[in-house]
Amino acid sequence: MERSPKQNTLSANGAKSYAKSSFRTNQKDGWYAVLFLGPSLLLLTTFVFYPMLKTLYLSLFITDSLGQPKIFVGLKNYVSLFTSSAYLASVRATLIYVLFVCVLTIVLGLLLAQTATAKLRGIGFFRTAFSATMGVSVSVAAIFWLFIFNPSVGLMNNIAKFLHLPVINWLADPTWAMVAVIITTVWMNLGFTFLVLFGALQSVPPTLYEAAQIAGVSKRYQFFHITLPMISPTLFFVCIVTLIEAFKSFGLIDLMTTGGPNNATNLMVYRIYQDAFLNGNYSLASAESIILAVIIAIFTLIQFKFLEKRVNY
Repeated sequence: MERSPKQNTLSANGAKSYAKSSFRTNQKDGWYAVLFLGPSLLLLTTFVFYPMLKTLYLSLFITDSLGQPKIFVGLKNYVSLFTSSAYLASVRATLIYVLFVCVLTIVLGLLLAQTATAKLRGIGFFRTAFSATMGVSVSVAAIFWLFIFNPSVGLMNNIAKFLHLPVINWLADPTWAMVAVIITTVWMNLGFTFLVLFGALQSVPPTLYEAAQIAGVSKRYQFFHITLPMISPTLFFVCIVTLIEAFKSFGLIDLMTTGGPNNATNLMVYRIYQDAFLNGNYSLASAESIILAVIIAIFTLIQFKFLEKRVNY
């Protein structure tokens, strides 16, 4: 049945009205989006995107003592860094530090969290003690561990004397200074890791363990085939956060060793601080910052590539 011209006109007018209404709705939604996202985008632009681009820009120049670009040198700053034995030693020290901090923090945090799930008398006290390091600032932790590692009156050497072991000058020996910083960092990070993993363990349905016990499955099998798969999303999150925080470590290095002895603990972030604010070489520090950002991105992508496949959502 053919439609009359009047019906066609009404249909066209209805389509136009609908289009205008949709346009107004979309425009209104756009203004709402700008209203709610605008402040966040402004903050990100001011404190993230602009500094990132400015850092990349400065890394291509030679700067004066005030950080103003003077001579364009392209990639020469990067070439000088990758041909510098001191900088490569700093990268190597950082990778060793990150490896041990990440592995020890995650393994110990998981063991403590698993222990805290046990239904024992007084376990609440231990849960509080395990998470207590979250409330400790970097400066307080550094002072606390400086006393422990003190070669004369420190707890570590007093224990060594009691056991008739050789006394170690912890922060004056290049090897032991790195060990001391790793121990302190792991202790600092354990509170957060423990709390997050403990929360994940609490969310595992107890019926799974009950079924496993009825089937006569061992505790070891339950841990690897029930516990770990169930908390794998949280474990993956902890791995990412711990890795990034380890690469960014600065406070403990500055307060405990200042990068020494013999640059043994001069990690990449502390080297950036030295080059920028102590030596006034902002262009070189900018190049080091870009390299550090790229390294963190690469390791994060590797974790997403290989670890996310094992995550069960």
